[in-house]
Amino acid sequence: MDNHVHLLISPGEVGALPRLMHTFARNYARRFNDRHGRTGTLWEGRYRACMVDSSRYFLACSRYIELNPVRAWIVARPDDYAWSSWRAHAGKRFDPLLTPQQEYLALGADPAARASAYRRLFDEALPDELVAEIRHYLQQQKALGTDRFRAWVEARTGRFTGVRRAGRPTKLSNCP
Repeated sequence: MDNHVHLLISPGEVGALPRLMHTFARNYARRFNDRHGRTGTLWEGRYRACMVDSSRYFLACSRYIELNPVRAWIVARPDDYAWSSWRAHAGKRFDPLLTPQQEYLALGADPAARASAYRRLFDEALPDELVAEIRHYLQQQKALGTDRFRAWVEARTGRFTGVRRAGRPTKLSNCP
């Protein structure tokens, strides 16, 4: 995208994602600044991340990311966007940076069947409710998934995983 990047990453170890994002941000800023004769930071703030329940939301998040340039009116179709992984998932080209996830592999018995099934996922737009849900969880950096998945994440991290309404909490009054 013109002003942000979406990545759907499965880190192999604890702490791998923050290290990756730190290295990416530092190296990209250095190259961008060198190319454009400038100095300073490029990013407004820290990256945002949320854990995703892959069994239910991996393909939805993949579609969300790959349809983002279409929703932003940058391209007409996901395969028109140069930085998209759509062509690799749809069997149009090989991308050595991608590792097929279990949910993608479950789409078909062989690469051609998986690619065909993946392309069919894009025959319809994502429901607005699902787009809003993904955005909401990402903005609050909460675990996106089923109640069972969020409970599992809470038990492992000791952190609240649900989303809260925007704004300040309502004050409880002691008056009848």
